[in-house]
Amino acid sequence: MEMTPGPLLSAINSPDDLKKLSREQLHQVCDELRQYIIDVVSVHGGHFAASLGVVELSVALHYVYNTPYDQLVWDVGHQAYGHKILTGRRDQFITNRKYKGLSGFPKRSESDFDTFGVGHSSTSISAALGMAMAAKYKGENRKSVAVIGDGSMTAGMAFEAMNHAGVADSDVLIILNDNCMSIDPNVGALKEYLTDISTSPTYNKVRDEIWNLLGKLPVGKQLSRDLASKLEASMKGVVSKSSNLFESLKLRYFGPIDGHNITKLVDTLKDLKEIPGPKLLHIITVKGKGYALAEKDQTKWHAPGLFDKVTGEIYKKKVEAPQPPKYQDVFGHTMIELAEMNEKIMGVTPAMPSGSSLKFMMEKMPHRAFDVGICEQHAVTLSAGLATQGIRVFCNIYSSFMQRAYDQVVHDVAIQKLPVVFCLDRAGLVGEDGPTHHGCYDIPYMRCIPHLVVSAPMNEQELRNLMYTAQLDTNAYPFVIRYPRGEGVMPEWRTPLEAVQIGKGRKIKDGREVAILSFGHPGNFATTAIRELRTAGIDPAHYDMRFVKPIDEEMLHEVFSRYQKIVTVEDGTTVGGFGSAVLEFMNAHGYKADVKILGIPDRLVEHGTLKELHRECGYDAQGIAEAVKSLLSSEVQVTATLMG
Repeated sequence: MEMTPGPLLSAINSPDDLKKLSREQLHQVCDELRQYIIDVVSVHGGHFAASLGVVELSVALHYVYNTPYDQLVWDVGHQAYGHKILTGRRDQFITNRKYKGLSGFPKRSESDFDTFGVGHSSTSISAALGMAMAAKYKGENRKSVAVIGDGSMTAGMAFEAMNHAGVADSDVLIILNDNCMSIDPNVGALKEYLTDISTSPTYNKVRDEIWNLLGKLPVGKQLSRDLASKLEASMKGVVSKSSNLFESLKLRYFGPIDGHNITKLVDTLKDLKEIPGPKLLHIITVKGKGYALAEKDQTKWHAPGLFDKVTGEIYKKKVEAPQPPKYQDVFGHTMIELAEMNEKIMGVTPAMPSGSSLKFMMEKMPHRAFDVGICEQHAVTLSAGLATQGIRVFCNIYSSFMQRAYDQVVHDVAIQKLPVVFCLDRAGLVGEDGPTHHGCYDIPYMRCIPHLVVSAPMNEQELRNLMYTAQLDTNAYPFVIRYPRGEGVMPEWRTPLEAVQIGKGRKIKDGREVAILSFGHPGNFATTAIRELRTAGIDPAHYDMRFVKPIDEEMLHEVFSRYQKIVTVEDGTTVGGFGSAVLEFMNAHGYKADVKILGIPDRLVEHGTLKELHRECGYDAQGIAEAVKSLLSSEVQVTATLMG
């Protein structure tokens, strides 16, 4: 389906074209940009509501600043679609998040206008400050702007950056895009604090009057700047304590202003461009602005998939037979079952109650399940603190986000041997979100830590049983359970809960000549591959290892005693992961075998559908079958071969 932008937008191939327009025409540009995002995302998919909320800001920034010479850093990047369209990628926008197409996030290799690659939150202020410090050092009159949402402001990294920015004496502007949302509604004291600022009628009335007064004074005169500072300080001290947080960090605070008033935004940014030093502009926006359904249900419309833009109907796959649930939903519902059985169980997630499905427990047991905001480090140490008091905490964090809390896993959990249960959602390749979100590295970075149990279920029943095992009093160790994004394989998944012996795998079938050792969900790919291989007269054995730490040595002795050709399969990096653990065992016990490791190769895997990426990486059913055939056609090798 061809997407036709409006007449003004169709002529904008760079910010230089945007700057040729009059201020009055910017309203129409915003309308056309918003409609174009709706048109494309409704048909081709992607993140939705966040970019609608910053249409006016995107236009104003590129209208006022000399990008890409001036450095514009977007936090997370869910909100950067308008930015991409205005910076020469309008006609390619239909490929957004598609295999070999545009990235769903700003990406330095994609465009000079993407000054910093993002995907995880709360990095923008640090990056923009670094750029501002470099500009000052080199004597360049280059402006640096960070756009950060109020959800991202909850992360400690944002406060660390602001703390430094206030004393770095660098020309950096922080734009706080305040819409009370990240993916789910924001939580915590900062959210309440910002709400107090934006809803104080007295503060806003006096602020507007002072702003109008200052606008009548000579622009750029020292008198204007001194008076501005004194009037702002007096007004903020007497009327409200709203700006104290930012002012105490030595950031000049401006706002809040309406983030959907393009004229006001342009005027404000032009003024702030002339004010040196670190400063913060607070704007109020509506996530999903311009699309009524997205404004009403912002969580649902964060990334709704394909939909009818007129009726708002979100298209779903038409299926006749019962379908397997998502792993995250199995986790969410099983949490309630376990919590009803064990009063010591609690759940913690950093800003992902919907994505992790902890929302089910939060709704039913709000006193036992907590969203702590975008604070992965805090989530882990909070869980550790609860564990010291006998609480069995299930800390649910996406695999790629857990990277942000690695020190806490080591220092606060493992060293103290606290039995926190880490449920790593989105482990393995995640699809269209690409390399910033792929859960590639958790197997190596977890299995090298003493005292940790590291496991992965092959299906929904195994996930339930691992969760059940982890919360038993007989388990005294931190316990990692990793599972992928998306659906499992069992439509009838509500099976009885059973304990699993820690460190014991299961033999799924015997075979001849070659053995396939799988870890986690890719075991299902192996099952499919084996069915195909048997039609060609090849009959591999299949072992579901379940644990990479402690690994089932008894089972591995059996495997290496019986087979000299072995394929390992995992949805993690082939460097230091499950396959490496098998090689370590082989070397330690003097076995010789030809081992092929299938998994995510030692390179960045870009975005695409899971099917496309599994095929590219060679550990789908076809890739496993090809690896087995290749092994059987070769002589036995003493050393292992890494596939990918």
